[in-house]
Amino acid sequence: MTEIRHRAAVLGKPISHSLSPLIHNTAYRAMGLDGWFYDSHEVDEHTLGDFIGELDPRWSGLSLTMPLKKAIMPMGEPSNRWAEKLGVANTAIFQWRPEASGPDIKLYNTDVAGINLAITNAMRHSRGVVPDDIRGKGLVIGSGSTATSAIAAFSTLQIQHVTIAARHPDKAHALAPLAQTFGMSVDVIALSQIPEIVGGEQIVVSTLPSHAADSTAAGLSSLRSGSVRGTLLDVVYDPRPTALMSAWRRLGGIALGGEEMLLYQAIPQIAYMTGTDFDALPTNLDSTIRHALEEVL
Repeated sequence: MTEIRHRAAVLGKPISHSLSPLIHNTAYRAMGLDGWFYDSHEVDEHTLGDFIGELDPRWSGLSLTMPLKKAIMPMGEPSNRWAEKLGVANTAIFQWRPEASGPDIKLYNTDVAGINLAITNAMRHSRGVVPDDIRGKGLVIGSGSTATSAIAAFSTLQIQHVTIAARHPDKAHALAPLAQTFGMSVDVIALSQIPEIVGGEQIVVSTLPSHAADSTAAGLSSLRSGSVRGTLLDVVYDPRPTALMSAWRRLGGIALGGEEMLLYQAIPQIAYMTGTDFDALPTNLDSTIRHALEEVL
C-alpha cells in the first residue's frame, strides 16, 4: 500500500452521501499524484476547531459543505474575491510553518465558479447557445450559504433581476442587499409562489436539501408543457433526477443535478490543494471525473 504523504478531506454534517472523495481521488490518479488521499469526516460548527487543531502537516486542505461554509471564516484569511465578498468559503488551504502550532489557513469560494460553469456548459451543450451575456431573470430557491454563491454567480451571468424564494421569506430578505450590490433588482417570495413566476428563459438554482423542493415540483404541475425554456440547476444529486428536475424537464426546460456543480467547483479546489497551476491540470480532467461520477450515480 502506498504511504499517505498528503491528505485532504471534505467536512460537513451529514457527510456520508458526499461524492467529493470520489472526485478528488479520481483526480489524483489522473494527475499521477502518488501518496495523496482524500476522505470525508462528519464535523459540525461546534467541532470544526477541534478537528483542525488535531491535524498534522500532511494535510494540505479541506473542502467544506453544510453547515461549515460560514463557520470556517473566522479561522482563516479570505483569499479570493468571492470568499472575501460573500463571507462564505468552501475551500481551506493549509500553509504549515515550523515555528507555528497550527497551519495558516487561506480560504476560497469555488462555488460561484462551479454554478456558473455548470449552467453555461449545460446551455452550450443542450442548445448550442454560447451564454456570454444571458441578461435575463434568475430565481434562487433557498436562503443559505449556497444561495449566497448562487446570487454571485448570477452576477457573472449578467442576470438583471433575481427572485429569492424560501421557506422563510423573512430570512431570505437578508440576501436582498447582496443582489443589489451587483446591480440586480430583487424580490422575495414564498416557495408556494414559485409556479406564478417561472417561465421563459429564466435561470433557476435550487439550493434546498434533498426532497425539500418536492412540494415545489408538485406545484409546477399546474403549468402547461412548453411554458419553460430556461435552465435549472438543482444542487442536490440524490435522488437523481430530483422531483424538481423531472418537473422542469416536463415543462420544456434544461435541468441538471448537483453533480455538475460539484464537478466544476472541485477542479479549482484540486489545483489549490495540490499546488498545481490551473493551466497545468490535465485538459481532460473534467471528462475523467464526470465518467467516474456517472459510474456511481
